[in-house]
This record gives sequence, C-alpha cells and structure tokens, in this order.
Amino acid sequence: MGGYSIDVMQVLRSSWIIVLMLVLSVVVITIAIERFIYFQKTKLDSDAFMEKIKGFIVDGSYKEAIDYAKTFKGNVAAVVRFGLENRQFPREENDKLMEAKRMEERLNLDRYLDILGTLGNTCPFIGLLGTVMGIIKAFKDLASSAGGGPEVVMVGIAEALIATAAGLAVAIPSVIMFNLFMKRVKIISVEMDAVSKKLLVLLANYGEGASGRKRG
Repeated sequence: MGGYSIDVMQVLRSSWIIVLMLVLSVVVITIAIERFIYFQKTKLDSDAFMEKIKGFIVDGSYKEAIDYAKTFKGNVAAVVRFGLENRQFPREENDKLMEAKRMEERLNLDRYLDILGTLGNTCPFIGLLGTVMGIIKAFKDLASSAGGGPEVVMVGIAEALIATAAGLAVAIPSVIMFNLFMKRVKIISVEMDAVSKKLLVLLANYGEGASGRKRG
C-alpha cells in the first residue's frame, strides 16, 4: 500500500465539518440521555393510579387524592392533580382547564425533540457538504503538486469519506432516538386524555353532591 498512512489529526484540523459533527454527536448523546432519564422518572401505571384516585373520590378524600397525585412526577399525575384542584368548576370548565394543562405537559414531553429531528434530517447534508469540500481539496492538491503520487490526494479523499461517515453517524442515532421518544410522547398524550375523561366521569358520579350527599 506504499506505506503511506493518514494523519487523523491532520484531517480533523483541515475539516471544520468533521469537528462540527463531533460537537453535534455530543449534543445528540446529551439530549438522548436527558430525555431517557425524564421519561423513566415520569413512568406511571395509569390504570392502577386511577383506581387509587377513584377510591379517594368515592370516599370524598380529595385532599388525600391530591397529596397522592403529588407523589408522582409524571405528566399523567400532574393532569389529574390539576383536575382535582379545580373540581369546584363545572364539568365543561374543568375539562377546558385540564385540556390547557395537557397542552402545557405536552410542551415538557416535546422538549429538545425538535433538535433531534432537525439533526436527523440535516446531518447527512452537512456530511455531503464535507464530502464535496474534501473532493475539491483533493483535486486542488493534485493540481498544485504536478507529478505527485496518490498520497497527494489522500488527505482530501479521507476528509471526504470521513465527512460522509460522520454525517450518517450523527443522523442515524438522531432519527432512531427521535422516533422512539415521539412514540413515548404519543402514548403519554393518549394516557393524559384518557385519565382526564375518567376523572370527569368519577367527579360527576362520585364527587361532591353527586348523590345528594355532602362529601368532604
């Protein structure tokens, strides 16, 4: 192979796109870890949770129900707690209030995911830009070194190939993480809608004054 080797540091110094890809890879890893921890902390068995809330409502123990909901950090629990705290409003008004709360919680769920989606779509093109620039560099080096061997263009070619690989290496995990997290967002959004409807029905049938009895 002529005994010629590529100086990796030389390639990195000559290509700002490869350095950019390294920085973006750190961004992707950081966001993925942050979102994974967030979704793990907010994980909740909504069916078991609502059964417990139902028991509190039937007993008229609203303070206990709110305190129980506060023990969970999840978005679902936050919506239920908000609905319980505003139970004095008519059903239609409480429904609108919980809808607003769900919208706020959806913002928390979507946080940083737009960055993953954007990087997943744009990094291959950034890598392609690096590829084109590397090829241009290779031909420029070849033109400026008349009679030079293949080693003259190897840095430029290496830069082009590394840029392509780097773009894909950042984009592929970004797309995978984005899709996985978006699936989780959709599941939690459905759960928030479901518990809102369940809570309204429970308050209507077992809430204060529902059966003519005074509930605390």
